[in-house]
Amino acid sequence: MAVALPSFLTAIMIMSRLMAFIGITRNNDMSSKLQALDIAPKLSYDPSAIESASQDFGHIVKAVPQAVLLPSSPWDIASLVNFSYSNSVPFSIAARGNSHSVNGQAMAKNGVVIDMTSMKNGNGTGIRIASDGSYADVGGQQFWIDVLNATLGLGLTPVSWTDYLYLTVGGTLSNAGISGQTFRYGPQISNVYEIDVITGTADFVTCSPNNNSDLFYAALGGLGQFGIITRARIPLEPAPKRVKWVRMLYTDFSDFTRDQELLISKNGRNDNKALNYLEGSLLLDQGSLDNWRSSFFPPQDQPKIISLITKFRIVYCLEIVKHYDGQTKTTVDKDLQQLLKGLSYLPGFMFEKDAKYEEFLNRVHSEELKLKAKGLWDVPHPWLNLFIPKSKISDFNDGVFKSIVLQRNITTGPVLVYPMNRKKWDDRMSAVIPDEEIFYTVGLLQSSGFDDWRTFEDQNKEILLFCEKAGIKVKQYLPHYTTKEGWVNHFGSKWSTFQKRKLQFDPKLLLSPGQRIFNSNQ
Repeated sequence: MAVALPSFLTAIMIMSRLMAFIGITRNNDMSSKLQALDIAPKLSYDPSAIESASQDFGHIVKAVPQAVLLPSSPWDIASLVNFSYSNSVPFSIAARGNSHSVNGQAMAKNGVVIDMTSMKNGNGTGIRIASDGSYADVGGQQFWIDVLNATLGLGLTPVSWTDYLYLTVGGTLSNAGISGQTFRYGPQISNVYEIDVITGTADFVTCSPNNNSDLFYAALGGLGQFGIITRARIPLEPAPKRVKWVRMLYTDFSDFTRDQELLISKNGRNDNKALNYLEGSLLLDQGSLDNWRSSFFPPQDQPKIISLITKFRIVYCLEIVKHYDGQTKTTVDKDLQQLLKGLSYLPGFMFEKDAKYEEFLNRVHSEELKLKAKGLWDVPHPWLNLFIPKSKISDFNDGVFKSIVLQRNITTGPVLVYPMNRKKWDDRMSAVIPDEEIFYTVGLLQSSGFDDWRTFEDQNKEILLFCEKAGIKVKQYLPHYTTKEGWVNHFGSKWSTFQKRKLQFDPKLLLSPGQRIFNSNQ
């Protein structure tokens, strides 16, 4: 007996097959139809623009669009979406910020890619700070470094960041936006009052927890599937002047994780005694980029650090930050010592630095400039980012770090491992995390040559296979799956809601086809 599928499932299946059929051949008359639109002068067919929109930071996937939209306002975006939605043969659309995706997520094969950053010089929402300093209205096209610079000028700052600030606000909010502040303040998607979204039906919607809340929760962490975020209202707090920046080294993984979990247990948003930032990482004696030998570690101490890594092969680094200003300058050292009291780092291997607040937040950019100078930035990045339940992080260390990573001996680039608190996330949003109250993020932020990135991809596959066999229920961050089954397993109990929201806000499957959730032809 045939089983009747829910109507929304049937609709999704029909549209997915239709879009796959459309993708078989290029929509030959699309360009001519686009020329009749008011936004025609803002559509670029220039080979260099097309080539740029066909690639991303990963340099692994390539998908060629038919055109690139250079909007000067959100209304240009709405016009494009409306045209596709109303067309008898709709085409796919992808919003592209700084193109920091690594698996083609911001691409639109045979469709149109929207260069969101072109609105930085147009009529889109820039950065407007409320008169009382409580929030900033920020265009989705703005880089977080722009937000930092604009707010610091008034002695204000957002509290949740990403490690790298040259990412667009709309881009990080479509994923989650995580860094060392997440344990205390939550991801960036937990620090938004309101957003403007252009849906797949070309509706321009302002939404918040109290207004059009279904779209608000769908779009935040929604991987661009429900709409394009063109504005976000970000809460602000008084900015500190400087930071105490500390790194401590460990050779015992249990000590390393126990200390991290102790420190993130002090996580009250208004607890002035708590840390402001915590991340962990691995120091490996096999990275050609020398990513850990930064200016942070005093030159005179680097020989003993090298000796330690040579002996143990893996050294674990715990990095913490405590903010201070003129009022707390006399007490910050005492507060920091109290937090560090009883920790199990190796004696003689604690290193402290005093830095400007903005210098700390923009720390990755200085490394970017060094790598660019060496020609090592615009290379393949076969990254793997995972969320690991706390109960399995020791198994992951044994089976991945101490086994796969050391045996393959190819890992280059930073390897991050640090915990977060589930209660700082909002489960109504689309982002997916493990069920346990504490979970770890693990990021293998690898770089490779153009001829050997598949070797790193093979390592990533081996890691995922190990987790599956070991019963480690990982969730990918910045997820990439090539099968419907993979996406269903990823979203788990959220899958049904995710599909219903897709049918509601993007019924013709126009948006973000590069995620390959509903558009397998990409």
